[in-house]
Amino acid sequence: MRTTVGIIGAGPAGLLLARLLHDAGIDSVVLESRDRVYVEHRQRAGILEQGTVDVLRAAGAGERMDREGLRHDGMELRFARRRHRVDFPGLTGGRSVMVYAQTEVCKDLIALQLKEGGPLLFEAEALAVEGADGDRPRVRFRHQGREEVLECDYVAGCDGFWGVSRAAVPASLARVSERTYPFGWLGILAEVPPSHDELVYARHDRGFALLSMRSPSVSRLYLQVPADTDAAAWSDEEIWDELERRLETDDDWTLNRGPITQKSVTPMRSYVHEPMRHGRLFLAGDAAHIVPPTGAKGLNLAVGDVVTLARALTHEKETGSAELLDAYSATCLRRVWQAERFSYDMTTMLHRASDATSFDDGLQLAALDRIASSRAAGTDLAEGYTGFPIG
Repeated sequence: MRTTVGIIGAGPAGLLLARLLHDAGIDSVVLESRDRVYVEHRQRAGILEQGTVDVLRAAGAGERMDREGLRHDGMELRFARRRHRVDFPGLTGGRSVMVYAQTEVCKDLIALQLKEGGPLLFEAEALAVEGADGDRPRVRFRHQGREEVLECDYVAGCDGFWGVSRAAVPASLARVSERTYPFGWLGILAEVPPSHDELVYARHDRGFALLSMRSPSVSRLYLQVPADTDAAAWSDEEIWDELERRLETDDDWTLNRGPITQKSVTPMRSYVHEPMRHGRLFLAGDAAHIVPPTGAKGLNLAVGDVVTLARALTHEKETGSAELLDAYSATCLRRVWQAERFSYDMTTMLHRASDATSFDDGLQLAALDRIASSRAAGTDLAEGYTGFPIG
């Protein structure tokens, strides 16, 4: 089997890249180790930056998102029982975010790929990327019980942190920067309407809490917990009680409770692999970088990567110049490191360490008060949350 771009991974990065390449007249093959049902139901991110929304619309994947997604023009910060709304459009010149789950983005892109795009092979496990530093890279993969080879001009590694793509970059050429946090998020899905019409980020002496949603009838909520927490050790009543404590305010706001349908613990880490290119192999998304979820940057960073790669491949096709391909890693990493900074700042401002002192508490509250009282500080948060420029 031969194609121009071999894409490993059918998450939002790989699927969107295939769509962008299709629109540019560049053929591709997408290999996905899981089956379609798994890909369309794995719970991940749910916040789309303005730039991601714009890209999906331009790619023809925005119709259902615009119909069913929830546009948010702001977010609420809670601290010391106070409430402060951050007005996104007012601080950024009109930008907002969209609540639309990654599962739904994948469903939309899969439908488009199967209808109009190139081959999308489910249950096709990539085994290795070979010859990335030569002119004819290839991907060995297993599909329907047989080992096969996909020959390409380029390989896009969109296969996540545990995929094979990053392993094809020689360790001697790589630099890894990472931080592991001592806490995680206990997350729940609940069949109950959200208790607020926008996301609520709460800093509390007992730890961080987040009120989010998946739809007008389904709430998504999170609690900061120790990293080694077993989600099953928390009863539903204990979770609701703790959320109520951490989200409390001095007014008459109340938390809606309902049946919890899913609970899990998400670890927190920051990770960057440099470079994001080796020869004709290009890393994108979690294969190259991970952010703590506090800044809602993971999926959006992946979109930025593949938009940058698609532009570079289109430029090479149209002009014969590899200038943008050669700049891919540096271009992406500028945005990646800004997102890492933003996510780290959000995480350290809102989460309370187990050994926090009164000085640490004072710094957190001062940072939040600064955002609430300074337009400049509020603008910095709003610009970061709604998204850094792509490319």
